[in-house]
Amino acid sequence: MPMPRWWGHINKRVFNPRAVAGGKWPVLTHIGRASGTTYRTPLDAHPVEGGYLFVLVYGSGSDWVQNILTAGSARLRADGRDTELTEPRVVGRDEAFRIWPTDVPRPPKLLRINEFLRMDLVADEQRDSVE
Repeated sequence: MPMPRWWGHINKRVFNPRAVAGGKWPVLTHIGRASGTTYRTPLDAHPVEGGYLFVLVYGSGSDWVQNILTAGSARLRADGRDTELTEPRVVGRDEAFRIWPTDVPRPPKLLRINEFLRMDLVADEQRDSVE
C-alpha cells in the first residue's frame, strides 16, 4: 500500500469535505456497500478512451474503491458536468500507463502506486461524447 491508511482517515474526515465544498476537484459519488449512504469522494479523474482512470493512492482496499466495485457504478462530477460510469475494475501499473493521458504527469515512483481504477462511460454517455 503506497500511503498509510491513517493518512486516508484524516483525508476522509478533514480534507475531503473541504475539497468537495470548494468545487475545484472532480468528485465521485458512490453508495456505501453496507450502509447504503451516498458518499462524495474528491480525487483526480483522468479521462481515457471510453472512460476514466483513477489513481488508487491508498490501494484497492479503500472504502470508496470497495463501494464502487460492489455497486458496479458511480457518478463523476468534473468540469461542471455529471458523467455516469460503470464496469469498475482494478488495473495494474502497466495497463494504466498504456492508456495514461500524455499531458498528465504520472504518479511519482516514490509513492509506489501500482493499482488504478478504470471505469467505462455508460453507453449513452459514449454516444453523446462522439456526436
